[in-house]
Amino acid sequence: MKVYKVTAPEFKKYGQVLKGYDFSELFENLKKLDIPDEGITYEASVPGLESCNEKKLMENKGFGGMPIQIGYVGGNNKILNCLEYHKSSEFNIALDDVVLVLGIQSEIQDGMFDTSLCKAFLLPAGTGVELYGTTLHYAPMNVGADGYRVACVLPFGTNGTKPEFKTYTHEDKMCGGSNKWIMAHKDAPEAQKGTYVGLTGENIIFEKLNF
Repeated sequence: MKVYKVTAPEFKKYGQVLKGYDFSELFENLKKLDIPDEGITYEASVPGLESCNEKKLMENKGFGGMPIQIGYVGGNNKILNCLEYHKSSEFNIALDDVVLVLGIQSEIQDGMFDTSLCKAFLLPAGTGVELYGTTLHYAPMNVGADGYRVACVLPFGTNGTKPEFKTYTHEDKMCGGSNKWIMAHKDAPEAQKGTYVGLTGENIIFEKLNF
């Protein structure tokens, strides 16, 4: 699978590169957060990140005044495992080089998505992107050997407790949390924990990406 840059035309249907922000304070606070030795960690809301001076601008300019949360994903990851989407945009702001493997929600057919439809994009250190609400995404893959830290900006409450309701549709079954719809590959650890299995094809691994 070819790896494109987020500045390439191929990225335009998935999102856009963020402009008009100063993320220097955010990056300084990201540097203070741990990278686990194995696997990844995700925290939806981190006070040290939410204290950065660009939070209000992101709320107003990026989310039209909606309250936001700033968390992070960090660690070492070399496999796709799942894809998720939100019914809102998400900002990913990278302290370290990462690869985003992305899909499009409209290409889900009868509750299933073929991973061969994915495209991979290099998000360079120091760069932020907006992923549109229709973009399927999950934990980034690290390029370097020392892991990564990426800030995740979402509407307040996203990825919180799953609401209870009677399921009728495939999408209903995908709901895995507040403003979170997720599909796992059958070989993923998440599938063993009860996440909806909706990815077909290969469980994409870093070693097969073509830079």
